[in-house]
Amino acid sequence: MRRAPEERQRDPERTKARILRAAVAEFAAKGFAGARVSEIAAGAGVNKQLISYYFGGKEGLYQALSERWQREESGFADPSTSLGELVAGYARFNATQPDFGKLLVWQGLTGDVPLAPAFVADVRRNLADLRRRQEEGEFPADLDPEAFLVAVFAMAAAGIAFPQLVRAISDRDPSSPEFGAYYADQLERLVNHLREP
Repeated sequence: MRRAPEERQRDPERTKARILRAAVAEFAAKGFAGARVSEIAAGAGVNKQLISYYFGGKEGLYQALSERWQREESGFADPSTSLGELVAGYARFNATQPDFGKLLVWQGLTGDVPLAPAFVADVRRNLADLRRRQEEGEFPADLDPEAFLVAVFAMAAAGIAFPQLVRAISDRDPSSPEFGAYYADQLERLVNHLREP
């Protein structure tokens, strides 16, 4: 049963959540430049003026998704776990929630969205954590943490960025839960092998 428009207006948090769900799907499918506010509004079942009202337009909506990603990340990226478990967590998340990874891939390919300061700060925190882990011997001292962080993110997103390679190499479906579990396990093993004795 559909709720009356006045009932939907009384629940702005639920409306914003629907808009964000529709937006992540639209941006993941088409990138920032190709995404249409009208399609996002239709997918959320709202008037497109609500996107401007709640988020200030398309760019504000995209930035809200970046903030949502950071909240999602805090749910699986526990800094107290081993580095292997942490990397596996990113791979598992990308396998179960590929749209967020696709947003990063689109942004990297097109460069059409400026880097949000909150995103940069989050990545720099990850880098500081990686430097701490290196000092504690979780990976060799002769590896540059900056390059290592780029490589780890690329590895964790391989099923999203290179599904054709996954299929060609292994005949596995990169979007399947089975591949996600298998690949996360393999990444954890790989990273754990870097631990200094």
